[in-house]
Amino acid sequence: MIHYRLRCHAEHEFEAWFQNSSAFEKQAESGLLSCPACGSSAVSRALMAPAIQGTRRDAAAVPAEDPNAKPGTEVQTEQKQVATTALALKQELLHLRRKIEQNFDNVGDRFADEARKIHYGDTDPRGIYGDTTAEEREALADEGIEVGTLPWLRDDA
Repeated sequence: MIHYRLRCHAEHEFEAWFQNSSAFEKQAESGLLSCPACGSSAVSRALMAPAIQGTRRDAAAVPAEDPNAKPGTEVQTEQKQVATTALALKQELLHLRRKIEQNFDNVGDRFADEARKIHYGDTDPRGIYGDTTAEEREALADEGIEVGTLPWLRDDA
C-alpha cells in the first residue's frame, strides 16, 4: 500500500491509499478519483514529506504496546483499518447517492438557477441535485443559499 496526498483543481487537499503507484495513475486517468470537498475528478498528487524508516535498532528502541508484537505489525494493522474504513465510507457514499437519485430531481448544470428559484419562491420547494462550478457555489453562498457538495462516486469505482 502507498499513501498519497492529493489535490484537486480547486486546491482542496486530501489523502488516499493505493495498492501501488500504477494503481493511482490508472484511477486518476480513468476519472475514478474525486475530491471529497467539491467532487472534482481533476485530481493530482500533491507534495508531501517522504516517510523515512528508521533502522532496526531504532525500531527496537521504541517499545510496542504489545511486547510480543513483531516490528511493523502496528503499521500494517493501521493500514488495514484505514482501508476498511475507506471501503465502508465508499459504501455509505454510494448508498447516499442512490437515495438522492431516487428522491430528488436531477437538474443537471441548471442547479444554481433552480436553487435560486426555490430560495426566492419563484418555484415550489423540492429536493434537487445537480452540477455547479466552484464560482456558482460561492455565489449561492454569498446570496445566503445553503447547498452541500458530496463526492459523486461511480458505482463501478
